[in-house]
Amino acid sequence: MKFNKLYIEGLVVIEPNVFKDDRGYFFESYNYEEFKKNGVVDVFVQDNQSKSQKDVLRGLHFQKPPYAQSKLVRVVQGSVLDVAVDLRKDSKTYGQYYSVVLSAENKKMFFIPAGFAHGFLTLEDNTVFSYKCSNVYHSDSEDAILWNDKDINIDWGINQPILSEKDIQANSFNQFKSPF
Repeated sequence: MKFNKLYIEGLVVIEPNVFKDDRGYFFESYNYEEFKKNGVVDVFVQDNQSKSQKDVLRGLHFQKPPYAQSKLVRVVQGSVLDVAVDLRKDSKTYGQYYSVVLSAENKKMFFIPAGFAHGFLTLEDNTVFSYKCSNVYHSDSEDAILWNDKDINIDWGINQPILSEKDIQANSFNQFKSPF
């Protein structure tokens, strides 16, 4: 596996070694020892999966301490534009974001530590998104930042995605008080 550490401290794009032949392919999507050797020491306790049609935007979500979560995300089918926003108030990259295309084709994974808001936009119909979490879901700790917040200014490449009511009602970044 290749671990690409990014300019926003803590974010890592992981490219697995994919072995292909006439039967298909094989790759290791997670190996605790390999991740630990590359600085990702979180223990994952919950796996989640979603399926969405094209142009569904889910996010920008996070859980507040003590239920904050690190995530290891990937796409099983289809593709997404995946985004992480730094919410760590003492970080030199506070309020900045990083985006990456994850797809069934490129098999990249994205590690997002606790202290980040996370969201994704599906780029194809029937996209299956899978992620590991370092903490269990706790509804009272859940929060969100507006997907189209002007202060963050994420280039999603779309003006009217399909959103949940929760995402429509999310907080603006300038009203946000970081718990991280």
